[in-house]
Amino acid sequence: MYIKNIRLTKEDIKDFVNGANKCDFDIDIGYNRFVVDAKSIIGVFNLDFTHVLKVTYSTKDEEFERLLERFAV
Repeated sequence: MYIKNIRLTKEDIKDFVNGANKCDFDIDIGYNRFVVDAKSIIGVFNLDFTHVLKVTYSTKDEEFERLLERFAV
């Protein structure tokens, strides 16, 4: 299991979700107990962007990890 902490703005959502959708494994994003599917633009839009967000995924993917580095905390 891989876990990365990121920060997103509303402007970043489209790039993040598009990158997540290119992966063939499940990706979750959230904070505290509020977790959504990272491939769902509606789910990601419902997050509170004042929090540091935790991205959890099971498979290492270099392209996705490069995307996460753009938003790393």
